[in-house]
Amino acid sequence: MALVLSSSVREKLAGKTPPVSEEEILQCFANRSGRYLLDEREQHRTDPPTRWFLAETDYGRLLKVVFIPKDGDVIIRTAYDPNPVERSIYQRYG
Repeated sequence: MALVLSSSVREKLAGKTPPVSEEEILQCFANRSGRYLLDEREQHRTDPPTRWFLAETDYGRLLKVVFIPKDGDVIIRTAYDPNPVERSIYQRYG
């Protein structure tokens, strides 16, 4: 499984406040304890479906990681600090 980040996604992650690193995303995959949820909103539909989860980095930063699994790889769409609604959804269904 390879983590794939396009140059535009890398740029978007670097522009977050605070920035999100590839290392933090890898830590979140390693530290995840819940399930992957599907993003079923019409404007976000992809084939295969977009998935997301919440997990902490090794330093305790909680991130929402959004990705697409494809051909054995994990294509990162984005990652950021989740809002209270996303936390609630993941607490309930994740």
